[in-house]
Amino acid sequence: MRGSSRGAAKVSQEALDAALGSADAATLAEELFAVTGVVEGTASLRRALADPSREGEAKAALARSLFGGKVGEPTLGLVATAVGQRWAGERDLGDTLESLAVQALLASAESAGRIDRVEDELFRFERIVAADPGLRDTLSSRNTDADGKAGLVRTLLADKAAPETVRLAEQAVRVPRGRRLDRVMETYLELASRRRDELTALVTSAVHLDEQQQARLRGALEKHYGKHVALQVVLDPSVMGGIRVQVGDEVVDGTVLRRLDEARRHLSGG
Repeated sequence: MRGSSRGAAKVSQEALDAALGSADAATLAEELFAVTGVVEGTASLRRALADPSREGEAKAALARSLFGGKVGEPTLGLVATAVGQRWAGERDLGDTLESLAVQALLASAESAGRIDRVEDELFRFERIVAADPGLRDTLSSRNTDADGKAGLVRTLLADKAAPETVRLAEQAVRVPRGRRLDRVMETYLELASRRRDELTALVTSAVHLDEQQQARLRGALEKHYGKHVALQVVLDPSVMGGIRVQVGDEVVDGTVLRRLDEARRHLSGG
């Protein structure tokens, strides 16, 4: 988030912690998803709630008048706190409302002892979709009915994933809000890692890494970053050996393909 939205995000996070202390996390998440859908689906409302020229109290009062009696008091208070902040743009408000909903659902998974599983399943689902162009196009198309896409997700994940995974995958395809599906999933995965207070390293390798190799790599990364690191390993024969490790925006590329590219540039004088 940009500019003044950073402060708004901090206030909203504090409000989320308070709401989680007085509400069922899964219920809070569903109500926040519902509010996000209403705000994103009504351009005039979105502009009114994110308008930086309006007083925060007026915006909070508008939110309370619209959603009062339709959601619980913890959700209503959280939404009022969020919209009462000064936002740099309409998109920032929607991003924060959705982020709060995702975090609430992840908190529910955490309390059930499933957050590790949910993070892994979200990653695997994103990779399955990325590897199937037909499926990716169907789930990403703006011309495909949202309920139909959500139904397809439920069919794909039925009896194979945690309920929180299914719900988040449904949300990603139902309300992409103009974003690519892989970007939405990356955002959800980042929130899951943050919830677990760890870093996630995306490891691309030409061959399978056994447990000992993964343990050595994880140990090296944890020593470097000073915190727990979870590995998400993707097999890609095209890298021709070696591994590529990405942690956030930082990339450590040790693949043979990269070294060949560097050799070609050197020989060509590039």
